[in-house]
Amino acid sequence: MTHTTTNRTDANASSVRKTFWKYAIPSIAAMVVSGLYQVIDGIFVGHFIGASGLAGINLAWPIINMVVGFGMLIGMGGGSLLSISRGEANQTKSKQVLVNALVLLLLLSGLITTVIALFGTDLLLLQSATDNSLAMAQNYMQIFCYGALFTAGATALPLMIRNDGNPNFSTWLLVAGAGLNIVLDYLLIGQFAMGLTGAAIATLIAQLTICVIGIGYFFSGYANTRLTISSKLISKQQIQAILNVGLSSFFMFIYFSFILSVHNRLLLEYGNEVHVAAFAVIGYVGTLFYLLAEGISGGMQPPVSYYFGAKQYKNVRATLLLALKIAASIAIITVATINLVPELVVSMFVSNDATLVAETINGMRLHLLALLLDGVMFIATMYYVAINKGGLATKISVANMAIQIPFLLILPTIWGINGIWLAVPISNLALCTLLLPTFIKELRTLNAKADKERYASTTDNINELASA
Repeated sequence: MTHTTTNRTDANASSVRKTFWKYAIPSIAAMVVSGLYQVIDGIFVGHFIGASGLAGINLAWPIINMVVGFGMLIGMGGGSLLSISRGEANQTKSKQVLVNALVLLLLLSGLITTVIALFGTDLLLLQSATDNSLAMAQNYMQIFCYGALFTAGATALPLMIRNDGNPNFSTWLLVAGAGLNIVLDYLLIGQFAMGLTGAAIATLIAQLTICVIGIGYFFSGYANTRLTISSKLISKQQIQAILNVGLSSFFMFIYFSFILSVHNRLLLEYGNEVHVAAFAVIGYVGTLFYLLAEGISGGMQPPVSYYFGAKQYKNVRATLLLALKIAASIAIITVATINLVPELVVSMFVSNDATLVAETINGMRLHLLALLLDGVMFIATMYYVAINKGGLATKISVANMAIQIPFLLILPTIWGINGIWLAVPISNLALCTLLLPTFIKELRTLNAKADKERYASTTDNINELASA
């Protein structure tokens, strides 16, 4: 009997790992590929335009990130609810989630377009942007302003497709978009010298392609949840539910925008345009880790939501712990790489500017010091989203943003530029110290539910053997 139980346990663990990787591998690939839009732009801008171009694109990104944040809100909020409704085998509810997510996409894209059109330049000036970098940032930002629907849609739709049970299609859709973006970047920046305007146009064309194919998917026979155009499916309550669950993802991007803009302003106050350009390169390097961590957490979300909806708490626990171990391992490898071979890493973006290379290496080593803590927070936040505790996930995201303010205000007055680089890792340490008791309590509750489930399963097996 012990041998049989062991085999069942091993089989169950294997099934959990297999399910996790089924979603995690496409999710990681999807996040890396989607993030390549930024990284590819950075590579072409760094080599063809130089420090002023890198500074300009970095000044524009806090504003553009708000558009991506709305896409993440819809994609993660709607995607989580779509997975839960599929776990409950409720097809009508799944269709309702999909329709209301698309309605929300249209509404929020219109809102953010208006905001950027009215206040975009003011937001750049708040970061102390001036002269050439201001002009370049305006050129880049204005293109995205009128293509906000495509940027948000290209973020949300692949997430919805993934949660509809087709992670591979989602990944290949993003791969196609990224490939198109590389070709267009080469043509518009490298060959036609269109600068940051060309970079923005290249990205928007690729994102439009993703949107068209993504919408087409939900009308096709490949979709598990077929899109039905019906006003009867539109629900204020469902829209509110999507907002509640996805709000933490939105605040995560608002956090990035806020921190990025504050860094830009402080770097221009305590340093110059070269430091902002260095921060841009550091951001691209950090993005590679954040995309992997988001891919792991995003791959964790669909199975955790499904298991949670099906009350399979043992599988929820196993998936969560697996995701934490993988994210921690990636963080350790990343930090080791940027400390052992920093010149190799920076050379992807900068080749003929010794001052910029030196500033970037120093900032990279300090700013990315605590990536391990970032990975843990990614997983914890996404776990709360997956089990429909969007409110708690939102609080973590807001706290993550708020706690950095005093460090950003104080540390530069003590250590100058190095104080700016160290503000994020030190504040991450403080936040994790505060959040650890809450997360441990959540894990204990999950363990109790999993143990209760295991006891019930063992009792059923004994009863089967007795009756046999």
